[in-house]
Amino acid sequence: MSRDRIIARKRNKLTLIAVAGALSMATAGTAAAAAWPAARSANTAFTRVTIPAGTTAASHPRAQGNYLTAEQAQAIANRQAMLMTLARLAAAARKAAAAQAARQKTAAELAATQAAARRAAAQRAAARQAAAQQAASQQTATTAPAASGSAQNIAMGMLASFGWSSSQFACLQPLWAGESGWSVSASNPNTGAYGIPQALPGGKMASAGPDWQGNAATQIRWGLGYIRGTYGSPCAAWSHEQSTGWY
Repeated sequence: MSRDRIIARKRNKLTLIAVAGALSMATAGTAAAAAWPAARSANTAFTRVTIPAGTTAASHPRAQGNYLTAEQAQAIANRQAMLMTLARLAAAARKAAAAQAARQKTAAELAATQAAARRAAAQRAAARQAAAQQAASQQTATTAPAASGSAQNIAMGMLASFGWSSSQFACLQPLWAGESGWSVSASNPNTGAYGIPQALPGGKMASAGPDWQGNAATQIRWGLGYIRGTYGSPCAAWSHEQSTGWY
């Protein structure tokens, strides 16, 4: 084989090797280009460094890596600082809300305690007033002038306090004369009725005073109250007595 042909064959072989290498490199480059966005977005296979100010990513010697400009790094730092500030503000707001809720709860408990104390004080005051009124009533009943005259005179003197005129005594006198003979100790053995008004049972007259068993004024006061509440007046009670035999 001639020298020229040998040289030509070597050249062709080198050309084929060069073409194959170029094709391999092109294929590898295409695959790397396709994988690069995913790796860049995942941010796991590269280390970020800051490119000096005034240097663009395109002009930096390592521009093909996952790098940041100084402006980008500063923006990230500012965002992180803002997020930390917002987190501190949120924590402070939660703490303030919890403190406000605690203050409201304490105020509500204090108001409830004060209301209960006012109710208890009102109940005590009402009890004291009722006791004073009862004591005054008993004192009045006890000190009633039973000996200021006969039982009829006592009854005559009480008519006005019940809103009646003295003319009502004309009906009251025969009413109680028939019931008890105006005797404070009159007792009906069949029914148990007792006293001038013949209360049944006699213990009812205790509401007019503790001395109901022997004080004519106490018995008359109770009897007149019973007549007013049941019949309206002594004459109405006397009319009922005449028609039924009892009042």
